[in-house]
Amino acid sequence: MGQEVYKQLCEATGRRGGMYPGMDIPEFYELAEELFSPEEAAVYMAIPRGFSPAETVAKNLGKNEEEVATLLESMADKGLCTAGRMGEKTFYGAPPLVPGIFEFQFMRGTSTERDRKLARLIHTYKSAVNKNRGPQEISFPPNRVITVDRVVKAENKVHTYDQVKSYIEKYDPLAVSTCFCRHEAKLIDEEDDCGKPNDVCMQFGMGAQFVIDRNMGRKIDKDEAMAILIKSEEAGLVHAAMNRQEIEFLCNCCSCHCMILQTALAQPKPGIALNSGFMPTWDVDLCTACDTCIERCPTDALIVGVEDVPEVNLDRCIGCGVCATGCPSEAIWLAERPGVPMPPLDQNALKEAIKAGQAQ
Repeated sequence: MGQEVYKQLCEATGRRGGMYPGMDIPEFYELAEELFSPEEAAVYMAIPRGFSPAETVAKNLGKNEEEVATLLESMADKGLCTAGRMGEKTFYGAPPLVPGIFEFQFMRGTSTERDRKLARLIHTYKSAVNKNRGPQEISFPPNRVITVDRVVKAENKVHTYDQVKSYIEKYDPLAVSTCFCRHEAKLIDEEDDCGKPNDVCMQFGMGAQFVIDRNMGRKIDKDEAMAILIKSEEAGLVHAAMNRQEIEFLCNCCSCHCMILQTALAQPKPGIALNSGFMPTWDVDLCTACDTCIERCPTDALIVGVEDVPEVNLDRCIGCGVCATGCPSEAIWLAERPGVPMPPLDQNALKEAIKAGQAQ
C-alpha cells in the first residue's frame, strides 16, 4: 500500500467534509501515518456513508469478514471509526476528522507520550489548514448555542430544542468525557490551562453508548448530567452543539480554547455565525453596575452603557446566558432574538441549509 493509501485517505477525508477535511499538504500525511496503519486506512475508506456491518466493509475490500471485523473493532477502540449495535449486529461508520476522529483521541483525558505527540500533530495540521485556505466565511451556522433556559423570561416561547434538560430527559444512556479542546492545549503546553472544568462534555443515546463501550468517557445518570450543566454554567462555559434539533453531543465551551467558539469569534459578526436565538435584557432597578456580566461575557459583546447599565452588541452576542447566570443581583434575563432561524431538523437538513447559504 505505502504512500498511495494515505493519498487516497486524504481524498476520502476531504469528501467526508467537516471543519477540518483532508487536505493534500505534508502535515496531513505526518498525522495520518501516526493515526492509521495502511491496513486501517484501507478499511476506513471501505466503510460506506452511514453505518454498515463488517460483512459489507469486507465485501468492499474483497477480504475475509472475520479479519475485517477484528480490524474494525480495533479501530473503534482507537476512535478511527464509530461502532454501535443494532440487534445482534454491530454497525460501523467512518466519521470526518472534525467533528469525530480528532475529538475521539483525547476524550479519555489521558496524558501519554503518544497523546502529546498526537496533540502536536493535530494542532500543527489544523494550523496549516487554516493558513492554506484562509479565513472561512460562515454562510449558515454549522453549530449553535443552547442557552440557559432557566434565565429566559417566562413570557418567551422556549422550544424543547432550546433546553438541554429536554435532551437529558429524552435520551438513555448519557455519558460524560473530557473536553477535547482544553485537553489538547494542555497536552501541548501544561501551563496552557484556563482553569475551566474539563470533565463536562456530554453525549446522548447511541453516541453515549459508543463512548461508554470504547472507554472514551463514563456513563452518568440524569441527576449527574444536570449537576454537570450547573457546574458548567457557574464556570461561565457555553453550551454548544451541532446546529440541528436532534443532537448526539453537547460541548461546554470556553472562548480561549474551544473550536466552536473560536471559529465563530474569527467571523466579523460572531453573533450571526453562532447563536441561541436569545439575547440578554436588564432590569434597571436590580442592576448594581458591578460589571460581572461584562467580565464573564465570552464574546466581549457587553459594554458599560447609559447610567452604568450594560449595553449589548448583537453582532457579537451569541445568546449563551453566561451573563445572566453570573449576575449576583439577578438583574439579567433572556428574551427571544428576532431573525435567528430555528435549527434544522437533522443532519441532512443542516447540510442542505449550509449548501443553500453557500449558493447565495
